[in-house]
Amino acid sequence: MTFDNSRTITSFRIKLFGATIVFLAYIAMAYVIKMIKFPLLGLNDTVWTVILAGIYLFITILPLALNYQFVFFSDDTEKIVFRYFNAGIVGGRKNSLEIDKRTFSGYKIESRLFGLVQSITLFQKFREGVAKYPPVYISALSKAERSKLIKALNLYASQE
Repeated sequence: MTFDNSRTITSFRIKLFGATIVFLAYIAMAYVIKMIKFPLLGLNDTVWTVILAGIYLFITILPLALNYQFVFFSDDTEKIVFRYFNAGIVGGRKNSLEIDKRTFSGYKIESRLFGLVQSITLFQKFREGVAKYPPVYISALSKAERSKLIKALNLYASQE
């Protein structure tokens, strides 16, 4: 089985782009061109700017706070493959984990912030012991994708 959450990440990036365009258009029309006449709906230009800037910051910072990552998962070969990177404003370093199915030892799912931030930590058996990999944040995965992922990992973890 192979899947990724590229649609979720693309949707996030489009929303971020749209919010940037709206915010910059407002700034241009309110301050540069002076097309918008204030008070607008009883609020002056400073209040509108603070409100729109707050909304813009919320849209840009929320995915960073929730650790949204692009996640690719595949178990079609003899290895379990995870590819992931941060999906915020500035994309992060691209990471890849490849674990042989025979040496896969298990996983641990952690949740924070009332279940909004979820991560999965993978373990692999070696002669010297068990290796623990850095967490992969699965907050941006849909419930169906998370369910598929857990079902697949349970299949290989039970082969010990």
